[in-house]
Amino acid sequence: MISVVMPCFNAEPFVEEAVRSALGQTYGNVELVVVDDGSTDGSPAVLARLQREFGSRLKLLHTARVGPYPARNLGLRATAGEFVAFLDADDWWEADCLETLHAALDGKPLDIAYCGWQNVGVGAPGGQPYVPPAYEDGDSVEHFLRACPWPIHAALVRRECIDAVGGFSERMFSSMDFDLWIRLLTVTRRMVLAPRVLAYYRWHGGGQISAVKWRQVLHAWQVRRDFVAANPALVAHLPAAKRRELVDGVLLAQGRTLFWRRDLGGARPLLRQAFRSGAWGLRDLPLLGAAHLPAGVFRRLVEYADRRAAH
Repeated sequence: MISVVMPCFNAEPFVEEAVRSALGQTYGNVELVVVDDGSTDGSPAVLARLQREFGSRLKLLHTARVGPYPARNLGLRATAGEFVAFLDADDWWEADCLETLHAALDGKPLDIAYCGWQNVGVGAPGGQPYVPPAYEDGDSVEHFLRACPWPIHAALVRRECIDAVGGFSERMFSSMDFDLWIRLLTVTRRMVLAPRVLAYYRWHGGGQISAVKWRQVLHAWQVRRDFVAANPALVAHLPAAKRRELVDGVLLAQGRTLFWRRDLGGARPLLRQAFRSGAWGLRDLPLLGAAHLPAGVFRRLVEYADRRAAH
């Protein structure tokens, strides 16, 4: 059996499509656990109707606005499958997604199958279909430290591996999928790519967690730091300079990117944390120093420099 865990909060326009995507898979032995996290729209009524339609294949739980990762952990505790996948209430899969991922694992000494995906909707970054590299063919530790390898719904995992790492951490909500995937490296690196786009991630603009770029970068930085600190043997093969680049270097790189986009509110906390991490050179000091000015002064200084440059 494959167990699919789906948190839901105010997803009335999309949740029926997501539920039917999960329970309409060509792989027939699927159960879906939906955790309605205190929705105040019509989602509970939609889910109650779908539960009557699908019967025991759809388990419906309720929480009082605990957030997506505690809701997923609750859902995990209610699952019975040997394999686990995650699907959010506004996303969907190709009809043969789970069949394809399961076939990649079935009868093989492998624990994780992952696939390509596409971001769709308002403000979706990189809207083209994307198939990631075959992480199993290289240094998976370095790959995972560099970036979150896949979104929450683009992988199928053996349940015993999820249990071995204790499910989701609940510390920093904008990067807890990244945190789960990288912690899985402590129990398995036996993974395989299914090289097709099978998962679709719906964007809604600035309202979702992953759209708050600076906070997501800071949380992912903390995830990397925690992983390196907790697993010295796994990262020992990486030179110290490479570890610093992978863990701390992203702060300055992303801070610069937001600065040149003139997202000063996002750039400032990243640049300040980059300074504290020590991953910078002398040529970076003017920008890092400016980021330590009061927010209003920093913005006026940049606006003044922009006016000078325009003339």
